[in-house]
Amino acid sequence: QVLLVESGGGSVQAGGSLRLSCAASGNFAATSFMAWARQAPGKQREGVATIRYDKSHTSYSDSVEGRFTISLDDATNTLYLQMNDLKLADSAMYYCAADDRYWLHLPESVGRFASWGQGILVNVSS
Repeated sequence: QVLLVESGGGSVQAGGSLRLSCAASGNFAATSFMAWARQAPGKQREGVATIRYDKSHTSYSDSVEGRFTISLDDATNTLYLQMNDLKLADSAMYYCAADDRYWLHLPESVGRFASWGQGILVNVSS
């Protein structure tokens, strides 16, 4: 069983940075994928970044490409999302997710992931 617990959210001014963390427990194959998704009020959940567990592959949505970086410390099973140059549109609940189906490697596939954290709020203000 996979357990995912996010931390590190909060409030930040536009242009600032935040780093989200996700403590993961469970068994992960090298071909498993971990991901970050977000959901703003009144909007559908959106996958923003994925990373293969062996760190050989990362992928980003167009909305965050060049500003966000996903990384994984496999020694501690901690997933990170470094968010720079934050915009008002980045305000959302952010979720950590994991799945062992290697073909779900694109951000648009994240909605099909099997395991999810409880979410953490990021609020970007002007």
